[in-house]
Amino acid sequence: MSKPEVLEKLPINIVELKHELAAIRKRDGDLTFRGNKTEEYLNDFAKLSHKDALELIKKLQGLNITRLKDNFIHKIVDLLPSSIAELKVILQGYTLTVSNADMQKIMVVVKEYTK
Repeated sequence: MSKPEVLEKLPINIVELKHELAAIRKRDGDLTFRGNKTEEYLNDFAKLSHKDALELIKKLQGLNITRLKDNFIHKIVDLLPSSIAELKVILQGYTLTVSNADMQKIMVVVKEYTK
């Protein structure tokens, strides 16, 4: 039996996962039971297109907010907060402090994609 080895861990958001599942479906023809259930969930909750999600990630990274790491950015893209209060709720689950000015910058960028 082979032992798979993890080479690197990278965060991924819902939109990217949906894109990857579509590529697997195209390659293999069908998904497994869990793959189908995951795809159903993603179809219900993925709000952005793959292109828009990549643009949003790039813009959020371009803000150069000191402590805002990739996993926080992907969580913001997953949930697309509509207010600073919602953004605070998303980020309070992590040991991260972001100033109100930086949160305002984040919300300006996110609101471009929430319609």
